[in-house]
Amino acid sequence: MQTHLDRFTAYLRHERGLSARTVEAYGRDLTAFRDFLIAQDISDPARVSEHHVRAFIARRHRQGLGGKSLQRVLSSIRAFFRWLLREGHVEQNPGAGVRAPKSARHLPATLDADTIGRLLDIPDESPLAIRDKAIMELFYSSGLRLSELAGLEWTQLDLGSGTVHITGKGNRARIVPVGRKAVEALLAWRKSRAAMARLQEPAVFVSNRGHPISPRAIQARIRYWARRQGLPSHVHPHLLRHSFASHMLESSGDLRAVQELLGHADISTTQVYTHLDFQHLARVYDKAHPRARKKTKDDT
Repeated sequence: MQTHLDRFTAYLRHERGLSARTVEAYGRDLTAFRDFLIAQDISDPARVSEHHVRAFIARRHRQGLGGKSLQRVLSSIRAFFRWLLREGHVEQNPGAGVRAPKSARHLPATLDADTIGRLLDIPDESPLAIRDKAIMELFYSSGLRLSELAGLEWTQLDLGSGTVHITGKGNRARIVPVGRKAVEALLAWRKSRAAMARLQEPAVFVSNRGHPISPRAIQARIRYWARRQGLPSHVHPHLLRHSFASHMLESSGDLRAVQELLGHADISTTQVYTHLDFQHLARVYDKAHPRARKKTKDDT
């Protein structure tokens, strides 16, 4: 077994060109699996069955490994046996039919509307402040990703119609509305921007040196304004995107529309935002469901 493991890690390193850290992670997972098999008196990989893989995953789960870690372990085992199949050492991949327990999905943190209002209520005293307000207004107005906003160019914006054209992950294009407050902030920034950047610079948001602003700088400026406005210091761009999605979904209840606005390829990604207030759901249920409504005089 160890000889096969050594040859497999050499294959990962030299033929697949994987990083040293990735190869090391494969090695840790597979060494633990090897030790488990040796304790079962199994040294030949051809004797390994799906039962052995399931038993190993169950043991690692009992030892405290979470869903994502178990998925990584399974991925290592499957890759190892795919290589063994290719080399003719086994006739099947015992990890192919095994699934790891699903990870618990944590709800994304959001800011309520009042807190968002406090964050965006910043004084328009300097070009930097005007720029930062436009950045945060656009984040919250349109739910853009950090990379999308940092790379935004003026040609993508149509402030007259209040829209922004985005090419997101996987080169998926979408058109997203830009709210009135964000349009006003962007118009103010366009006037002030001349003090910081050349007219020919296509980037919407630039640094004080006139170059396109970096994602890290955007993160730092949002943290700065959060602290200055008395908000928690861990406010970050994705929190504004989460808040946009959550508030849109709470108001509209239209999951498909929110999916399109966020640029999610799979609606299951958007469903994490369906954490509507239970009391609101209970009220809707009580009003709408025939078996839940309280009888009125008209019902008798």
